[in-house]
Amino acid sequence: MSSSANPPAKVPVSVLIPAKNEEANLPACLESVSRADEVFVVDSQSEDRSSEIAESYGAKVVQFHFNGRWPKKKNWSLDNLPFNNEWVLIVDCDERITPELWDEIDEVVRQNDRDGYYLNRRVFFLGVWIRHGGKYPDWNLRLFKHKVGRYENLNTEEVPNTGDNEVHEHVVLPTEAGYLKNDMLHIDFRDIYHWLARHNRYSNWEARVYYNLLTGQGDDGTIGANLFGDSVQRKRFLKKIWVRLPFKPLLRFVLFYILQLGFLDGRAGYIYGRLLSQYEYQIGVKLYELRKFGGQLNKKDEKNAPPKATQSVS
Repeated sequence: MSSSANPPAKVPVSVLIPAKNEEANLPACLESVSRADEVFVVDSQSEDRSSEIAESYGAKVVQFHFNGRWPKKKNWSLDNLPFNNEWVLIVDCDERITPELWDEIDEVVRQNDRDGYYLNRRVFFLGVWIRHGGKYPDWNLRLFKHKVGRYENLNTEEVPNTGDNEVHEHVVLPTEAGYLKNDMLHIDFRDIYHWLARHNRYSNWEARVYYNLLTGQGDDGTIGANLFGDSVQRKRFLKKIWVRLPFKPLLRFVLFYILQLGFLDGRAGYIYGRLLSQYEYQIGVKLYELRKFGGQLNKKDEKNAPPKATQSVS
């Protein structure tokens, strides 16, 4: 008489999922992290069914109220949530952890010989894995001991409309992190409208980072920029050069689509490259705004403002 296979044992990891209005992505995300011993969904007062969906999967839902500055959602969660486990895994709502990756995570946290690990992402766009154009490999430090890892502060909190969540900031660890072999998947079930809306917010953040680099703000408390460091530090080093180049929207498309072979990803690769070029233009316009108004976006220039309308009385 045969019996059904027992489900895999829980992995001693606490998953942290930041969310806001993510009812389209949450079911697949939560299903993919079901092997975790504990799952927190940190919500920003979603107006859809995000909280209800999270609770239906057994996740612990915590509401985050942003103060408009610092800390943002992930660092606040790392400081305040009562994790049951030493290890935390950060997963965005549009990301999926595969069974093979769970097996590897289970192995490394039980070995416990490092403080953290980079995960490599496969980015899917319009249903296509964007494996060229510099989008793969895409290393992110997402698995680490929550007592020692925190997201860097790149001094962007004064810029409005960037959201309440760390998106492009990286985790700083006191020791060297390892690299996992199996990939995580980045699959957004929402449409291009949401991609554009997100990147409108992201360009506010990027413009401030560009401004900080151009005005010589230090790297204290960040991962730093190092040509001979890890992959993320090398990207930060190259960004310091990139911000000083002319014609960046055109260069971004040529780099992605031609030099880094983005054309091999077909129509999806072409569209992605054009959108990245547009994104770079948005960053440049907002950087101009920052430099014109002394480091502030959306600042009213009283000296150059048009004269106020007057009403004559007859």
